[in-house]
Amino acid sequence: MSAGSLPAPAGERFGAMLGKILRHAWPVLVTQWAGIAFGVLDTAMTGHAGASDLAAMSLAVSIYLTIFVGLMGVVHALIPIIAQHFGAGRHAEVGRAWGQGVWLALGLSAAGGTLMLFPDAWLSFSGEVAPQVRQGVASYLHALVLALPAALMFRTLYALGTAVSRPKLVMAVNLGGVGLKALCNWLFIYGKFGLPAMGAAGAGLSSAIVYWSSLAAGLWLIRRDRYFDKFKLRLGKPDWPALRELLRLGLPMGGSYLVEVCAFTFMALLIAREGTHVSAGHQIVANLAALSYMMPMALGVASASLAAQAIGAGDARLAQRTGQAGLLLALAGAVLTAALLVLLRPWIVAAYTGNAPVAAVVMSLMPVIVLFHLADAMQCLNTYLLRAYKVAVVPLLIQVLALFLVGLVGGWWAGFGPGRGSLEPLRQLLAPQAPPGAGTMWIMAAIGLALSALLLHGWYRRVARRAVLAS
Repeated sequence: MSAGSLPAPAGERFGAMLGKILRHAWPVLVTQWAGIAFGVLDTAMTGHAGASDLAAMSLAVSIYLTIFVGLMGVVHALIPIIAQHFGAGRHAEVGRAWGQGVWLALGLSAAGGTLMLFPDAWLSFSGEVAPQVRQGVASYLHALVLALPAALMFRTLYALGTAVSRPKLVMAVNLGGVGLKALCNWLFIYGKFGLPAMGAAGAGLSSAIVYWSSLAAGLWLIRRDRYFDKFKLRLGKPDWPALRELLRLGLPMGGSYLVEVCAFTFMALLIAREGTHVSAGHQIVANLAALSYMMPMALGVASASLAAQAIGAGDARLAQRTGQAGLLLALAGAVLTAALLVLLRPWIVAAYTGNAPVAAVVMSLMPVIVLFHLADAMQCLNTYLLRAYKVAVVPLLIQVLALFLVGLVGGWWAGFGPGRGSLEPLRQLLAPQAPPGAGTMWIMAAIGLALSALLLHGWYRRVARRAVLAS
């Protein structure tokens, strides 16, 4: 064997693997930040249009995200499926799977759009809603019905680019979409150049224009990129066996997404019992947790995509080592994020609010957020790695147990229900200045995430080990 053909030392191989994951992850992270910017623009710009418009948009976005996130999770089943085809060199199957994903996105759009056409059914959970707010919610959601097909079809491009190690394509489109979103919001929310001032409805129309433009731009870029020629991307006819495979993996994935979103939604509803300042402080803390989550999620997407490629290539050991590298990066990133949250918390809180009572609530909950994020990062990575092996039902069951029953129901029981005060010694230890209910719910949420991370990691190790032994 010549010197040039000798395998690289194990340490270099692992180091190269870490670098490969990071190169794959950073465009995913930027893409997610760009997506968050859409919501920030809607909130900030609609807020200047009037209080009723802001209230309408906040309610409508909550409804839309509940629907969209669940459906998006189903479409994301394309990522491990396409990545395994790509790793195995089945390029024609990559194009075929993508086409079936487009059909799935269209079918899901019809179902989700139907749910959005009846906002009164959703608003019945919110009690009395002012007529102008109710009308704003309906107008915003009806505009987003037009956006949903484009948003879900664009997610098929996201899945394709991620699975075949071309995530920068979607990143470029999303960054361009942020600028277009700001312009369209300005035109339609405030009524510039003779257009009517549409308020919250204008923000919804703006989203529809941006999503359809992003879809067109993404398709145009893929058509011009010769890298995608070998996949022979095509829509084809609906293939029911292929669609069943997507649904078999996608439905539990969408369920997992919904469990996480609904847990935050119901936390907010329960914590609102402690008053406006506590509710506002909780929203800031929840936003911090969501921003912190973007890093492990990007690493999870990248690690799972590369692991799925290795699985498709028949290299179970490489898939296992890729998972180990991803877990190490996620742990290091989570520790760094936690350290920044601790060291910079006065400046972070000041950036969010100048209201002293709200700031005090946020400061009191920050120690729990550090623990919450560490657990959240590890449960996120293990969930994505299991999806690389097309394992989604067990993670869903674990998350229902840990996040919903232990975290949410347990938090309600100990914070507001029959067991109120039972966790007071632990709250006094971790967050002594925090409001009792909010502090208890965040502690139980962190415990639920930690339990989820442990159970998911145990199951992931079992799946990865069995794949190595079978290879």
